[in-house]
Amino acid sequence: MSLRVDWAKILPPKPETSLSLLIAAANWALSLTVFSTIALTLNYAVRRKCFAVTALVSTVTLSFLFSFGILIALEQWKSVPPAQTTGINLGGKGLILSNAINSSETAVILLNGTAEPLGPRVTSIPGQPLTYQRTASSDFDLPQIPFGNETPWFLNSLAIDIRLNAEMFQKRLSQGFFSYLFYSGALIFILCSLAYFFKFSVWPLANLFIATLAFRGILALNTFINSAEMQEIISSFLNRKFPADAALPAVYLAFGALIILYSLLAFAAKRRVDDDV
Repeated sequence: MSLRVDWAKILPPKPETSLSLLIAAANWALSLTVFSTIALTLNYAVRRKCFAVTALVSTVTLSFLFSFGILIALEQWKSVPPAQTTGINLGGKGLILSNAINSSETAVILLNGTAEPLGPRVTSIPGQPLTYQRTASSDFDLPQIPFGNETPWFLNSLAIDIRLNAEMFQKRLSQGFFSYLFYSGALIFILCSLAYFFKFSVWPLANLFIATLAFRGILALNTFINSAEMQEIISSFLNRKFPADAALPAVYLAFGALIILYSLLAFAAKRRVDDDV
């Protein structure tokens, strides 16, 4: 039944400690903080007309030190034994599975709770009387299950990309300091090079929106190229002479350098036009 699929997604496969959940949330928050902090810092520097080189170097250095320090602290916390290992209590007898946002949709009451999810239950369908089932049966047709994730696609995909980026930070750190330095430094560098988008037009709010879309594109590209399939394609394309893991950071560094060079040339051309006038 389709209910079993949804229950398999809801019920955790194994107990998790509060510490492990906290570390996972902190890693996700760190990835989000790196992107959002760089965007806000560059937006502030552009609007205040700070010296471009100083703002760029300071943002890159502080962002790297912040992310590296937090990741090291989280890695140290992983080795701390939890005070108590307990499973997540999802509820006992009479557990109600329903849509927390729209309570007028279908609801299923598990009379024996999660201990017997396929056991007796009472189903409440809007406009119909309550239905009792002794056991799960495919003969009883339920409407479309409303218990799934109703988060908008854009926000859901953004959360997934941020989580995958956080996992990539952890993976690079586990491979060594220089691997993490090369990857995170290149990612932070290309994000900082996008400062040009914060002065794309004369409207600050429009510039912030355009730069945010550019940041989102980098995050999506990061997830796409770091996938196992793309890594295999890149590795075969390079004939395994160049590490596939280093291909994306190298592209980031080259592309970021081109953006900075273009920004410098545009600034010089604008100054020359102003001087001629």
